[in-house]
Amino acid sequence: MRPRSGPTVEHRVLAARLRILRERAGVSLQAAAVALGAHPATVRRIERAETGLDAHQVRVLLERYAVSAAEAEPIMTGLTAANLPGWWHHWRDAMEPWQQEVIGIESSAALVRTWHPALVPELLRTPAYEAALCRMLADADASRRDRHLELLGERQRRLEERGAALWALLPAAALHTTVGGPAVMDEQRAVLEAAAYRRHLTVQVVPLDNPPHPMTGVPSLHLLRVPAPEIGDRAVLETPGSRVDIIDEPAVVMDYRIRLDGACAAAPHPGSPLPEGGKGAGKP
Repeated sequence: MRPRSGPTVEHRVLAARLRILRERAGVSLQAAAVALGAHPATVRRIERAETGLDAHQVRVLLERYAVSAAEAEPIMTGLTAANLPGWWHHWRDAMEPWQQEVIGIESSAALVRTWHPALVPELLRTPAYEAALCRMLADADASRRDRHLELLGERQRRLEERGAALWALLPAAALHTTVGGPAVMDEQRAVLEAAAYRRHLTVQVVPLDNPPHPMTGVPSLHLLRVPAPEIGDRAVLETPGSRVDIIDEPAVVMDYRIRLDGACAAAPHPGSPLPEGGKGAGKP
């Protein structure tokens, strides 16, 4: 049984707990696989949330790890919810596999930090701006584009609804790159200006005449933080050529965080006027 649309955070948490319990018990992958009557790769896939959590398999593993009934009970109780498809399952036809993984984490993130080297970051785009980009890039057919726009709107709505913090950094060049025409850009600028009055939203714009900063030359980057100790921060790097790297190595994620911190520190403080392209900026 595989997750149908990428694992939810609930699924990831339970999978991570199974790995932690195995390691705490000093049980190897091979020994756990023997208990299941399966290959070690099966155990690894379970622990990486790459397959559904089968109740029988989980119970066998918990018994092999000598987990107490009190500790096992919440794990078993949580299996049903963990195996449910995420809300984004409805839009899976308009998503790449990597997008399912990213949105699965983003949907529970308490903090999303985002940088784009040339355009308005995705989670701040208006429907008209995003639609114009899709048309310019000849991205799929019209029906798929419509589904993509629906999904983006739902991501934005859910992020705001649960009060997650969104902190965006973008260059002033994004305000001078005409996407969809003057009316579309006026609307997009208005959204950025309104950021100053929205809770949980911070927008910083790097002026055109600023010197290079730590994010100069770095492709589109997203840092996701989930308030669950079992789930480490993720860095999502969208490199040219449609390659996307989802990074969970703590040292690498920390390096990107430090670079983004440095770039934000060098940029005008939130609340400063938008350089040449608008009148306002966001605040925390």
